[in-house]
Amino acid sequence: MNLIKANDYNDLSRKAANVISAQVILKPDCVLGLATGSTPIGTYKQLVEWYKKGDIDFSQVTTVNLDEYCGLSPENNQSYRYFMDHNFFLHINIDRKNTNVPNGLADNYEEECTRYDNLIAELGGIDLQLLGIGRNGHIGFNEPDISFEKTTHIVNLDESTIQANARFFSTIDEVPGKAITMGIKSIMQAKKVLLIANGPDKKDIIEKALHGPVTPDVPASILQFHPDLTVVYCFE
Repeated sequence: MNLIKANDYNDLSRKAANVISAQVILKPDCVLGLATGSTPIGTYKQLVEWYKKGDIDFSQVTTVNLDEYCGLSPENNQSYRYFMDHNFFLHINIDRKNTNVPNGLADNYEEECTRYDNLIAELGGIDLQLLGIGRNGHIGFNEPDISFEKTTHIVNLDESTIQANARFFSTIDEVPGKAITMGIKSIMQAKKVLLIANGPDKKDIIEKALHGPVTPDVPASILQFHPDLTVVYCFE
């Protein structure tokens, strides 16, 4: 486990972007697992800046996102496909056909979960997985549970997650109650994992996740078993 303390959010974003850019430079056709939420925005912004300077090339990169809300179309400005397009993909030279987000409008969610797992397998797995962490310890939308969900699945979002995400919607009633999320197995099979955490409200859960008992009640605690985990954090 490699712990990197950042001075502030901008420093965290640069340090995280450094890890991702190093992966792309080392393996131009790598598979990046990507995350949404407020914390990664600065990281994506930094990567876009370096791309525009000519320091990094995404033309051969393939991406797979962790999750998507059920019931939201890609055009909905609260969908994670929309988030990724407008915060990252549309600003770099990635082939959009190589960007993958679960289909929140799938006719059959069980089939969509299987398709997504098969896609990751066909790509040869994930070279570097970027993760944020929820206040309840969720990674992706793998919420606290009595067991670790292994494969891509549909999850009922915790009330705390709905409350945390309500700030992005007009009202809390608009926040979807279900999501499709990559499973713990796919995350743990990534060759490298980069976990980023920002703000004083993440200090306690990071302590539990990285130094407490490994338990599905704190899903991120499973990362203690990952052989190549980097954590970039700032609690200021």
